[in-house]
Amino acid sequence: MITDDDVQAAVDYLSENSGPAAKARADRIYMEEYRKVVKATMMRENPNLSIGSQEAIAYASERYLSHLQAMRHAIEADEQHRWMMVAAEAKIEAWRTQQANYRAQGRTG
Repeated sequence: MITDDDVQAAVDYLSENSGPAAKARADRIYMEEYRKVVKATMMRENPNLSIGSQEAIAYASERYLSHLQAMRHAIEADEQHRWMMVAAEAKIEAWRTQQANYRAQGRTG
């Protein structure tokens, strides 16, 4: 049974966490795009090597691996916010269905 208080808490959660969720998404996208900058910068440091060798050095570098670890954290934060938002929305939707069922049975509340 989902109470009105449960629904209000879900609505409050969505409202209060929209900013942090948006920041987490922006951070994730930035990190995904910045990965290309890290790779390109590393490749430019070895202009006399073949493209394949440049890529291999870039992908194996400590800078690239460090960036991947930071990306992991950004993705995790984004996904946590996303799934918490989905859970809150699902609770609200279940409450709506519950209320519709009560109305169909001629009840209130």
